[in-house]
Formats: sequence, C-alpha cells, structure tokens
Amino acid sequence: MTEGRKRNLVRRAGMMRALRGFFEERDFLEVETPVLVPTPGLEVHLKAVGADGGYLITSPEYQMKRLLVGGLERIYQVCKCFRAGEEGRHHSSEFTMLEWYRAGAELDEIVADTEALVAHVATAAHGRPVVHVAGRAFDVTPPWPRMTVAQAMAQFAGIELKAGEPAATLAARVRAAGVDLGTATAWDDVFFTAWVERVDPALAALPHPIIVEAWPVELAALARRIPGAPHLAERFEAYIGGLELCNAFGELTDPVEQRARFELDLAQRRARGFAEYPIDEAFLAALAEGMPAASGIALGVDRLAMLLCDSEMPGVLTFSANEL
Repeated sequence: MTEGRKRNLVRRAGMMRALRGFFEERDFLEVETPVLVPTPGLEVHLKAVGADGGYLITSPEYQMKRLLVGGLERIYQVCKCFRAGEEGRHHSSEFTMLEWYRAGAELDEIVADTEALVAHVATAAHGRPVVHVAGRAFDVTPPWPRMTVAQAMAQFAGIELKAGEPAATLAARVRAAGVDLGTATAWDDVFFTAWVERVDPALAALPHPIIVEAWPVELAALARRIPGAPHLAERFEAYIGGLELCNAFGELTDPVEQRARFELDLAQRRARGFAEYPIDEAFLAALAEGMPAASGIALGVDRLAMLLCDSEMPGVLTFSANEL
C-alpha cells in the first residue's frame, strides 16, 4: 500500500467519525436496513446486482421511508450499495452511501444539512471549511449559490428547457444549439447528452460549490411535484469542482402516483431492452398506510472522501475492484 493510500484511509476514518458526530449532535437515529432485498431501484438506467434470488440494494431508500411510516422522524444510514457497470474515476460498482431523512421537513432543510455537513467534515479534516478537486481549493462555507436546471441549460448550453415538452421538441432545440445527439431519441437521453457535453464542464469550471434544483419530473422518480409547476420536481444535486456529490428529494408520498411512476419506468426499461425488476409492493403499501411529508437525500461517501483527500475514487477505497 502506498503512503498516499494510507494517508487517505486515515483521513477517511476521521471523516466517518465527524460524520456520525454531526448526526448525533442533531438528534438523528442511525439505522441499518437490509442489503439483500426482493427488488432494487427501478429508475431506467439503474443496473442492479442479483444475489440469492433477490438483489443487492442500489439504495436503502425504500426501506428507510418505511421507517418514516413506522414513526421514526430523523434517521440516517451509512451502508454499502451496488450498481453494476459503474467503474471509473468517480464511480465504483460497490460504493458507500449516506442517506438521511427528515419527517415534516422542506427540501431547504436538507440543503442546509448538506452544506453544514460538508463544511463540518472539511473543518474536521483540514481545520477550515475547504475541500480540493484536482488541486483546486473550494471554500464550502454555507450558504452555497443555487440555480435551477432550466437556468443551467440556458446559461451553459444555450438550450431552452420547459420540461414536459415532447422528446422531439427538446431534441430539435439541442441540435439547434450545436450538440450532436448521436442515436439519442428518448427524452432523458437527449437531456443528458446536452447536460454532459455542455453543462457538466461549466459546473466543473465554477470556483464554488453549487446547488442545482428544480429537476424535470422525468428525472425525479421518487420526488413530489413543485406546486404550481407540475412538470418540475422537488429535487436538488450539489456539485463541487464538477463532482456530483448528492441527490435529494422532497419525497413523493402519494401511492397512486408512485405506482404510476414505477410502471412508466418499467415500460421504458422494457422498450429499451433493459432488465425488468419487480415493483416493491411493501413500499407502496407503506405509502398507502400514510407516509408523513418528508425530505431526504443520498450522498456519496466515497465522493466526500475524494473531496477531503483530493483524490480520484480508487485512491479513497481500501481496495478498488481491479485490486481484488
């Protein structure tokens, strides 16, 4: 093991102590939900890992929300998750996820949690609220600037995004902006082709963290719609130096709409020849029982370690996949 890897693992261990202390100070209960489940996430591009007739979790989201239905109001979990085919500088098929949920909370409270958590662990590691990406320093003192997805597409890609428009309409706007769509025709594929080519590099070039909010409903499978803007969902992602750190929802609690979203995802998976997974009926039954209004978030622990260690993904893992 290199001295750099040892240093990163020591820093990561300190990060985990700081992280748990952060939630303890705020009266969150740490929970552990099963890793082997009957059904994984259903989002169109998720590829689950099968095991013993079920699946390794892509996220503990369904089970943690059932705990909210059961009466727990502030919960967090640090656990291993698995998504097939995700290896690279910023990805690993096996990765560590931090999720937390607040019953009765608006999404802005999760934004505040996220900003405070990153500043807290950065200060614990470096003595001040600063993280690094590829040698660049970023001050993570809250609050962080915000912009909507539509603003990002307009400012960085020159593309008008209404959300809810037909895929062909969006494709025409993307082509008019000079983006080569290749074989992309589905709405989400068209969106992400433009996002990856134009918006991701622009976000990476910003000298500060940023919250990107108000995502199209098509890209927020478990988030509630924004009142007065039904084509948009209460979702945000945080970016630092081009690194997407987390994904947060104002949680959808309507079992009828949630089932319809699941069935739409499965229809799209079927149309594209992707694996189809069972719908989690226990989760939908919990929503029908009555899930409280809530907001929650999934944050990549390995990516947070990358920010603290100024390292790519393999450098903050005990062993990367190709070292086993």
